[in-house]
Amino acid sequence: MQAGRALRRRWWTALEEWDVSPHQARALRTVCVQGEARLSEIAAKLRIAPRSATEVVDSLEQRGLVERRPDPADRRAVLVVATDAGRETYAVTDHARHAAAAEFFGRLSDPEREQLATLLHRLLD
Repeated sequence: MQAGRALRRRWWTALEEWDVSPHQARALRTVCVQGEARLSEIAAKLRIAPRSATEVVDSLEQRGLVERRPDPADRRAVLVVATDAGRETYAVTDHARHAAAAEFFGRLSDPEREQLATLLHRLLD
């Protein structure tokens, strides 16, 4: 758990440059990877209450990173879609996340990283 927290702290620090919170970055990633997402899907991915997801999306929308559109399949629902600025922000923050992980795990040799991955996969299976 300490290793996970240390890795998250590195990611949070990397996100500060773009003034994006971890929840905002994860919501933006969800929208960019899926192409569009309902608020309920974002809440589920972030493991937060739908009301909290609304607040995260509101903050992203105020910054021009996402926009809401009506869902053509359900007129009661709204889809969240990334703007061009949102996709650019996702690209740089995702790169920062990968760089933070590479730096963190870079202290291990290639065989050690492989062994760690094998052990963690075994625990998750």
